[in-house]
Amino acid sequence: MSSVQDTVFDIIAKESGIDRARITPEATLKDLEIQSLDAVQIIFEIEDHFKITMPDRDPQFDTESVKGLVETVERLLAEQATQPAP
Repeated sequence: MSSVQDTVFDIIAKESGIDRARITPEATLKDLEIQSLDAVQIIFEIEDHFKITMPDRDPQFDTESVKGLVETVERLLAEQATQPAP
């Protein structure tokens, strides 16, 4: 398990109040019964923690599933690492 995945799982568990053991990469936020307001807070916490901006309704990014969230964070971090500092 990657450290990004670990962190995303921790954030989802903390913000939604669900047991971390219930969170799997294959689960969707809907499967985990996470309300939309909690989902928004989860996205904000992920953005804050990793210093990134998650895409909003971009079909190239899956932000509905746990695996998609992890992959999106990893992709954004990789893009950020290749860009020159301002």
